[in-house]
Amino acid sequence: MIKNTDRNEVRLRKHIRVRKKISGTASCPRLCVYRSNKNIEVQVIDDVKGVTLASSSSEQLHITNGNNIEGAKLVGADIAKKCLALKIETVVFDRGGYVYHGRVKALAESARENGLKF
Repeated sequence: MIKNTDRNEVRLRKHIRVRKKISGTASCPRLCVYRSNKNIEVQVIDDVKGVTLASSSSEQLHITNGNNIEGAKLVGADIAKKCLALKIETVVFDRGGYVYHGRVKALAESARENGLKF
């Protein structure tokens, strides 16, 4: 019998597999991405203390089309500016189980262009 699984269950399994290998610290926190149908969100997390250091989202920036590549680029630039203001230069990228393509890739490249290293 074939079990019918949805895409989000598969993504969550991939996310758990990735999280076994990476973890954020105070000196090199984790940049975690969440992508929904309407928005894209990103957090910078210190896993040792369990604290979110900075966050940004297309909803927070009042981007009308937060579900496209241009919105993801703006969110990536915003999180890079917030991290640099907190003197965070290097992060570990956590794609959240999503494929590194499209909006996730645009966010990551935009953050790199604006000064974050990962």
